[in-house]
Amino acid sequence: MSDSTPASELPLNNDDVLELNKNLERMVEDSENMSAQLTWMAYDMVALRTNPEVGASMRQLEEAYQRCRAAVLGDSAPEPQGDPDSAAAKPADM
Repeated sequence: MSDSTPASELPLNNDDVLELNKNLERMVEDSENMSAQLTWMAYDMVALRTNPEVGASMRQLEEAYQRCRAAVLGDSAPEPQGDPDSAAAKPADM
């Protein structure tokens, strides 16, 4: 066999252990954040699939926001991208 020592016998000092704990804590927090984001994404998809009018309403709100922002900031208003009723999200398109 080899002359290397098993991982359980490697000497670790306090600084190494603290760094490992900090890295592990950061990874767990990142995983929790990703899990929360995925949960919200799934919720949004279910809401859009259940009621396609939600997508059309969201687009109308986005356009209204852009018009208000343009009015407040003095920018030129962006052109609407078509009739919101005809652009309603269809389950087959998602």
